[in-house]
Amino acid sequence: MTAVPHSYILQHYKPEEKLAKILKATKKDALQTKLAAFIDLVSRKSGIAPSNFGITGSILLDIHNPKFSDMDVTVYGLQNSLKVKEALTKAYATPDSAVKRLEDSLLDDWCRKKAARFPLSLDDTRRIYERKWNLGVFEGVMFSVHPAKLESELTERYGDKTFRPERQLTLSAVVADDSESLFLPCVYKVRDVKVTSGKQVSADITEVVTYESLYDSLVSVGEEIVAKGKLERVHDNRNGMEHYRVLVGSPEGKGKEFIKPVE
Repeated sequence: MTAVPHSYILQHYKPEEKLAKILKATKKDALQTKLAAFIDLVSRKSGIAPSNFGITGSILLDIHNPKFSDMDVTVYGLQNSLKVKEALTKAYATPDSAVKRLEDSLLDDWCRKKAARFPLSLDDTRRIYERKWNLGVFEGVMFSVHPAKLESELTERYGDKTFRPERQLTLSAVVADDSESLFLPCVYKVRDVKVTSGKQVSADITEVVTYESLYDSLVSVGEEIVAKGKLERVHDNRNGMEHYRVLVGSPEGKGKEFIKPVE
């Protein structure tokens, strides 16, 4: 795992602090002005205070270009994230809304880039985008929304679990719990697992996990998925229990791993 020693860190850029600074600023560039308007709209529609949002990406570091940079927004807390998801979903369905989904050349370009990076066809990427709630356009600027847990919502610490790699496999499964699918890592608890390619597993595979934001919020409880990834044996160092999971997006997968909804 890549890590940077604390002594090497000169500054910690905090998305919520940067956004608060931009919102209070009397002088904003064109992109910062649109960001402030976007946060105001989403805040009003969702009922979530602006203090629960942040800004990451190029705007966080002040390296953005108002002519072509996008807006990468963070929202903190599960319940806040669900309210923002509902607000944006409703806004997309409103004809005169300033918040719109990707269309035409923007959508085609997004699909081409994803198909080039992931083992997916153009049809696959288009179907995936149709399920995405956190990627759209506001007043001509692309935006993304990234939910993050509050510290009070964290259920484990680094070192609580040990992960041991086993092998590559492909499976089909039904989603049993999607409550962790908004965040990264995105976790889908699964049931009725069938290994369709690769050696069978002696114990139950209980979850499919990915750090790829393409696959977050992709499927809901009761839906079936097909996934290719690295089988890992998970040992919980707190209680000694073990289970298996499939990690999608592993280095060993060499860009050939995926999650697809079965429609």
